[in-house]
Parts: sequence; structure tokens; C-alpha cells
Amino acid sequence: MNNKMYQWQMIELNKEFTLVEKPLPEIKNGEALIKIAGCGVCHTDISFWHHGVQTRGALPLTLGHEISGTVIAGPEEWLHKKVIVPAVLPCGECELCKRGRSNTCRKQLMPGNDFDGGFASHVVVPAKYLCRVPDKVLRKYSLQQLSVIADAVSTPYQVVKKSEIEEGDLAIVIGVGGVGIYGAQIAKIFGAKVIALDVNSEKLTIAKYHGIDATLNIRILDVKAVKEKVKEIAKELGAPQVCWKIFEMSGTKAGQELAFNLLTFASTLSIVGFTMDKVEVRLSNLMAYDAKIIGTWGCKPELYPEVVQLVANDQLKIDQFVETFPMSKINEVFRDTLEHKYTKRSVLVPDFE
Repeated sequence: MNNKMYQWQMIELNKEFTLVEKPLPEIKNGEALIKIAGCGVCHTDISFWHHGVQTRGALPLTLGHEISGTVIAGPEEWLHKKVIVPAVLPCGECELCKRGRSNTCRKQLMPGNDFDGGFASHVVVPAKYLCRVPDKVLRKYSLQQLSVIADAVSTPYQVVKKSEIEEGDLAIVIGVGGVGIYGAQIAKIFGAKVIALDVNSEKLTIAKYHGIDATLNIRILDVKAVKEKVKEIAKELGAPQVCWKIFEMSGTKAGQELAFNLLTFASTLSIVGFTMDKVEVRLSNLMAYDAKIIGTWGCKPELYPEVVQLVANDQLKIDQFVETFPMSKINEVFRDTLEHKYTKRSVLVPDFE
């Protein structure tokens, strides 16, 4: 085994990533050394790099939390296994973990935030919550492509379950990019009638092609016009005019404002996308509509096998929404992602050798 590892480190905000060579680290009891197959580029990484969101670990730091790879050292039961690393790694013992809220564990560790992450050749992580990838899935997808399960797929899966969505509900997904396209698929799998809203016609075309019931380009529409259009589409789909499940996936101020204004009677608004911008809303609408807003943070490791099973059963598609790049192109990919040049989720694949 080569005794070196390579990392693309963030040395300073808004600066290019720097390639660093290091000896392979020694692992402690309960840890696993993973040879990385792929690491997805998330909006959170862009926020760390460009928008001033602080990492919990000090710089220099290797970002990246959507990781797939092969265990090459660690507990015997994990050796040589193909795995996905959950983006949130809880302690499993605290009050939140015991209450089934392990994704919000206050002792949680997040690759690329608390410690060096996946834009590298190798990563060391706690082995406890690794998610094994069955051979059946690997016959359908490359391990690199499956890295997006770590966050882009699992996060919307958790929030759709958390929304208490029911068969026949109307699900409104705002933003069908790298996360939202999976959220829309998952809501459809749960039996909802799904409307995708976006400002990008290409993304909406992709969503429609992959079975989403209806799409609406909202680029030139004001909030009132969007709500009226959604009501019309709901009627055409035979979906209810109440109890809407609204999923804000865009991570923009405009998206969050629209999401709040789409609330109607007994609605549930789920906030998935992240922005540093502040939104001014009238909270009394929650009282008037008997509605609720929920947040979500990552995904509980316990739910990952359910997500993998959806992929194994061909219910949830991955490859059509993923584009791989050599990891040496990281600076170019981050710049292009910031400029919204991609319609698919970018996955960086190590090319150090």
C-alpha cells in the first residue's frame, strides 16, 4: 500500500485549493482509513469556501463530506468493504441520539468541517456508522457516483419522511438542482403528486423527463402569480388544495420567501437549502393556517440503508444527475459551481497517481 495521501486543502477563504502530500495517518481504535472513490461538491462546501461560513475545524482544512470509498484499514468487519460515509457522524450515546435525533447530536463529527474531509485520496473517519454498499448496487452504479448518497440524496430522504407526507399529498419542491431533484423523486416514491419549481428550464425539463408530475418556471412570476399557478396545477393533478408539503431546496432568499408564501391550511414547510441571507416573514400566518415549518440537518445514519435500498430497487435514480470530474480540477469546478454553470451534482474523483 502506498504510504502517502494527498489532500486539496483550503488554506484561506476565497483562494484556490492547494494540493498537499502527507504520510498516511495512523488510525485509532474504532476508526477506518478509507481510500476515496469520489466526493461530491455541496453548496455547504461553497459556503465554507466563498460565503464566509466558518468551519468548526481550523484552517488549513480539507473540505468535502459526500464521500464514498473502500476501507483499507480499520475494524476487521469493515476491511475491503465499499462504503458511504454519512455526512453527520453522531456519538450514539447522548440524549439527542437516544431520542432518535442523532443527526443533531452535539458531539457529532462532520468530514470537511470538524476534520479533514473527502477532497483527498484518503480519509480517516469513525467506523461505527459507515454504510455498506451492496454488490447489487455496484452493478448499477460506480462507487464514485454513489458518493452523493452521503448528503444530496440522504438529506432530502430524511426531510420527506419527517414532513409526514402521505399518499396523494401535493409536494412542492422549490429548486430541483443537485439536492432538489432527489427530493422530488423521493416525494414521488412516497406517493405524492409533485410540482417542481425552478428558474432554470433545463433542470425542469430533466425533472419532467424523470417522472415529476408537473413543472413551473418561476423566473418572471411574482409570488402571488406562482401561488395561483400552483393551485391550478394541483387541481389538474387531482391533488388537494390544503395540507401542501413544501420543500425549499434552493438555498436562496427568494426561494425561502416563496416557500413561506405558498403556505396554506395545514401545510408543512421544510427548509433544506441554506443561505446566509435573512428573510422577513409574518409568523402569524402559521397560526392562521395552522401550518408548521421544520428544519433538517443532514440525515440520521440509521436511515442510510433505506436510501441504498431505494437505489438497489431502481426506485431512485442516481447517474442521470451526477457528473464526475478529476479532483485536480477542483478549483475550476468550485468556480463554475459558484457561477451556477452545472445542472448536475459534481463529484470529484481522485487522480493523484
